[in-house]
Amino acid sequence: MKELTKSAASSQLKARALKFVLLIGVMSFFADFTYEGSRSIIGPYLALLGASAVAVSVISGFGELLGYGLRLASGRFSDQTRQFWPIMIVGYVVQMSAVPLLALAGSWQLAAVLIILERVGKATRNPPRDVMLSHASKEMGYGWGFGVHEALDQFGALFGPLLMAGVLALRGDYRLAFAVLLAPALIMLSLLAVARWLYPRPEELEPNPPDVRTTGLPRVFWIYLAGAVLVAAGFADFPLIAFHFAQVSSVPGTLIPVLYSVAMAVNGGGSLLFGRLFDRLGLVILVPLTILSALFAPLVFLGGFWAALVGMALWGLGIGVHESIIPAAVTLMVPVSRRASAFGLFTAGYGIFWFLGSALIGVLYSVSLLALIAFSLIAELAAIPFFLLAWRRSRPPAAT
Repeated sequence: MKELTKSAASSQLKARALKFVLLIGVMSFFADFTYEGSRSIIGPYLALLGASAVAVSVISGFGELLGYGLRLASGRFSDQTRQFWPIMIVGYVVQMSAVPLLALAGSWQLAAVLIILERVGKATRNPPRDVMLSHASKEMGYGWGFGVHEALDQFGALFGPLLMAGVLALRGDYRLAFAVLLAPALIMLSLLAVARWLYPRPEELEPNPPDVRTTGLPRVFWIYLAGAVLVAAGFADFPLIAFHFAQVSSVPGTLIPVLYSVAMAVNGGGSLLFGRLFDRLGLVILVPLTILSALFAPLVFLGGFWAALVGMALWGLGIGVHESIIPAAVTLMVPVSRRASAFGLFTAGYGIFWFLGSALIGVLYSVSLLALIAFSLIAELAAIPFFLLAWRRSRPPAAT
């Protein structure tokens, strides 16, 4: 009878944890619907407002720098205060407010401020959100839990750009497109209030966290980080890619958001597949992924429409799966009391190198596309030895 009671309690805990992951995933669906919809047209919008290629790249890169770098402060503050919900709520409110306000931007400089503010909001809310997801994901496997969340997240990123493509095809009005995004932003904030009410203490979803004993962050964490920052440096931001499509007319303007949607669809499906494979195989799964995703650069910058389509699919696969595997892997590497700080530190390093790489890629774009592609390929492929070493040093992932 006692064993039966324990089994029933365990099943109930798993069901509650799954519902939490799904609820946060649906929240992220509408959040990504909102801000990824806006990001799919930011490049051409900035160009329309008078920004240059270098300005587009620097704005995007600096936004990513803050969007990742400020997570270091957010993560540390979250660990120190344990006020995960309030910090996450503030971040989401800032982010969801900035996007619709782009409809009112009268210059590319003002639009740049709002773009960066949106990234600041995301930086604030991500570490506490990932900690809460990590508590719920243990019962189903960290890779699968974060993969399910990332899939829902990216399916929002699929439909948002499609809506933007529809608005531009019917009305050709960028301001109207940004204004329409107010609706999913309000839905997301309503779901946030529901989640806070139903799950005030998500840490109760993980009664037995992994037994990680270390006085600091382990060496495998830093090895994994070294590989991840090389990958980040080699990825071009989508606004620059969209700018290129518009400049060379390799992709019709109304179809640029559609290609972004394709990237997000592959991103979501890949998150599920590679999340499950991470639970079974560990970090070694990043090796074939990195080789595949590195091919995006020659395809999007040198090819025509169909090559650009394949290149965007590989670009989306690479970015999305890294974003889902990062929190799953880090969760297994660090003590539960330092998860938010570790998430913040890891993604801060990721973002700094993303910014440096984006700035260099923007400069190389104006000099030589071949040099840009060479840099991207070298940076991405140089990460593989670090992933192999981290895989050898890492403890086996928890299987469910």
